[in-house]
Amino acid sequence: MNRILILGPDPASNQRISQLTSTGGYSATVLGERQAVTSEALQQRDLAAILCERSWAAELLEQPRHCPFIVIDRKPDVTIAVSLMKAGAADYLADDEQVQTTLPRALTEHVAQEPGSRILIIGDSPPMRKLISHIAKVAPTDSPVMICGESGTGKELVAHALHAASTRRLAPLISVNCATIPSGYIEAELFGHEVNGKTGQRGLLETAAGGTLFLDEIGELPKAAQARLLRRLEAGLDVRLITASHRDLAELVRSEQFRGDLYYRLNVVVLKIPPLRSRGGDIQLLAEAALRRTAARLSKPLLSFSAEACRTLGAYQWPGNVRELENAVERAVILSDSDLIQADLLAIEPAQASIPEPAAPPDQTIEDYFVNFVTSHQDQMTETELAEKLGISRKSLWERRQRLNIPRKKTPKRGRRRDIS
Repeated sequence: MNRILILGPDPASNQRISQLTSTGGYSATVLGERQAVTSEALQQRDLAAILCERSWAAELLEQPRHCPFIVIDRKPDVTIAVSLMKAGAADYLADDEQVQTTLPRALTEHVAQEPGSRILIIGDSPPMRKLISHIAKVAPTDSPVMICGESGTGKELVAHALHAASTRRLAPLISVNCATIPSGYIEAELFGHEVNGKTGQRGLLETAAGGTLFLDEIGELPKAAQARLLRRLEAGLDVRLITASHRDLAELVRSEQFRGDLYYRLNVVVLKIPPLRSRGGDIQLLAEAALRRTAARLSKPLLSFSAEACRTLGAYQWPGNVRELENAVERAVILSDSDLIQADLLAIEPAQASIPEPAAPPDQTIEDYFVNFVTSHQDQMTETELAEKLGISRKSLWERRQRLNIPRKKTPKRGRRRDIS
C-alpha cells in the first residue's frame, strides 16, 4: 500500500508535493476541488496517507479514514497546529520538503492500526513487526491470549488492540489489574455477590459478556478466585479472555502458586512484548510520538529534541520501558523554556550501571535467595525496582517481607528536592 491522497486548492503546491512523494516510491492522487473530496475518497482502503492543505483540514479531520492525516501549512500558527493535532492530525508541516521525512514516520506509527480502530502501536523494529503481525492474526479469533512482558512495555495497549480488531469490538472491554485489588475483594469484583440470597452486584465477568475481559497481572489472582474462574470458563462463558503478567506463570505453576489446569486453559496463544532496550530505532519513534501528544495536550508549541537529547534517548537502557520514556518526555515538555528539548531535561543517566538480573545459586532455596537479594539490594533500589527484578508485584514483595520478617530499610527524611534551578 503506497498510494497518497493530496488535497488542496493550490495546483502548483499539489504538483510539488506529488513530485516529492514520487521520489519516495509513493503514487499520488490529487484532488484540487473541494467537492471532489468525498467520504468514499477519504476511506479508501489502499491509501497510505492523506496530505491536506490547512484551509481544508479542520473540516476533513472530522471524516472517518483508515490512514494518517498530515496537514501542510505554509504560514504556520502554533494555536492552529495545537488545535489540529488535538483533532487527530498525525503531523503538522510548515514546509513541503518535510513530507519526505514525515511520511515514513507516520506510516510506521500506523502500521498496527486496524480498520475502524483508533488503537495505535508504534514500532518498526524486527521484534515489534513480529508482534504486530501476530496481533493481526490472533485478533479475529476468540482464542484466549496471554501477553507476557516486563512492566511498562504496554501489555494493556496490546489487549486493547486485540479487542479493537476483533469481532467483539462493539461489546465492552473490561480491564482488571489483579495486583491492585485486595485479595478479600477480588472475587466479589469478578463474580459479583449476593445480598440475602439475591444478586446484589453484577461481577465484571457478567458485565463483559459478549465482549473481552482483560486480567492484568493474573499471577496475583488468589487460588480461590483461580478455581472459580476455571469453573466459569468450563461452563462456557461468552467472554474472550486476555491475560497478562510480567511474572513467569509456568514457574508459578511449578511452585504451586498458580493452578496448572487454569494455566493450560489460558495458555493458548502467547504474545511476547519486547523490552524497550531491545527495540533500537523504535525508541526515537516513541519519543517523538510522545513529544507531539504531550505538547498538544499541554497546549505547548511544536517541540523537537536536540541532537544530544536524541543520543541520550538511544543510549539509556529504559528499565521502566515505554512508561518510563513517556514520563521522561512529559517532564521535559513541562520544564522546557524553548522549542528545543535539551538532554538534561529528560533527567536520565545513560551511563548509569544496571544491576544484574537476579539468578539464584543452585544450592539456595527460593526463600534464602529472596532474603539475600532483598537485604543486599534494598539500600540501592526502590521497592518497585526490587519487585521488578524479582518478577513479583509490590504487594507480593510486601507480603513476603512480612512472612519472612525482613524489615524495610528506614531512610532519613530528605530535604526539599531542587530539580529546577
